[in-house]
Amino acid sequence: MLLFLVASLTLVLIPGPNHLYIAARGLSQGRAAALASAFGVEAGTLVHIAAAAGGLSYLIAQSATWFGVVKWAGVAYLVYLGVRTLTGKDEPTARTAQPQPLGKVFLEGVLVNLLNPKVILFFLALLPQFVDPAAGSPAMQIVLFGGTLLLLGLLSDIVYAFMAGALSGRLAKRARALRYFSGIVYIGLGIATAFTGRRAA
Repeated sequence: MLLFLVASLTLVLIPGPNHLYIAARGLSQGRAAALASAFGVEAGTLVHIAAAAGGLSYLIAQSATWFGVVKWAGVAYLVYLGVRTLTGKDEPTARTAQPQPLGKVFLEGVLVNLLNPKVILFFLALLPQFVDPAAGSPAMQIVLFGGTLLLLGLLSDIVYAFMAGALSGRLAKRARALRYFSGIVYIGLGIATAFTGRRAA
């Protein structure tokens, strides 16, 4: 467990797609939206934990067809978010004129994480190295390790959410620049996902 904590902390402290998504949402809509995104992302992690424990992640990663479906669905969704953001209208109070409902922001965070093939590869590449069949049920061990990773990830996500929320308030007058930044981040995440390979390195 100690080795897993060290490995997990190293991973969550390095800015990744989830952090960038949360930051972009926070800059465009404020702290509450960033926090909703953070909790949505980690709710998606719960689904990944259940899938890994049940073997679904393994099956998806072993099937080029199913992995491709997940991968390109994620690419399409992220690019859609980016295009929608870039083509939005500029208004004097664009950041607060028509904010998205937090429930919708939460669900977007779930989808962004669920459709991220890198998360599937992470659960396949890292978690199995710490599972010891002699120590009990492998599925329960995956749940334990996954839950630990989720808590660490949530703490990291919340830090990014608060930072983005604070910056959003200071940059409220630069609505167009924030909108372009957010849109480019979404599209960039989509492009990065498109280059995700089927096998973990």
